[in-house]
Amino acid sequence: MNATNTFFDSITLHQEIGPGINDISSQVNQIIHKSKVQNGTAHITAIGSTGSVTTIEFEPGVVQDLKDAINRIAPPDTHYQHELAWHDGNGHSHVQAAIIGPSIVVPIRDYKTKLGTWQQVVVINHDNHARKRIVEVTVTGI
Repeated sequence: MNATNTFFDSITLHQEIGPGINDISSQVNQIIHKSKVQNGTAHITAIGSTGSVTTIEFEPGVVQDLKDAINRIAPPDTHYQHELAWHDGNGHSHVQAAIIGPSIVVPIRDYKTKLGTWQQVVVINHDNHARKRIVEVTVTGI
């Protein structure tokens, strides 16, 4: 029986004002390659309460559609209770990020992510200003 290994690394991104969307698929696959895990899972987490991680087809039309949908779900120009405490104008950022979620788990097969042909891993900045964001990747498997 093969022993299970765990490996972790991080990705640092400079993200544009929200919703700013970055494809990190190649960086995740580089981390998997470094981990030497052939089959297992990669847990990908955006650090911070105004970031999220998901998968999409990373092409301009879908990226814009996702940005528009995010802003329809939790519009930046709506009143948020968060503003009563912090007055920083980013109440919508926290709500948007919470709805999408901070992390995903993707399968690893043959030393790379097992995703659909048009499926990429993306990190979204929902904040009302550009951010330096850290994404943690934990790889587990054999």
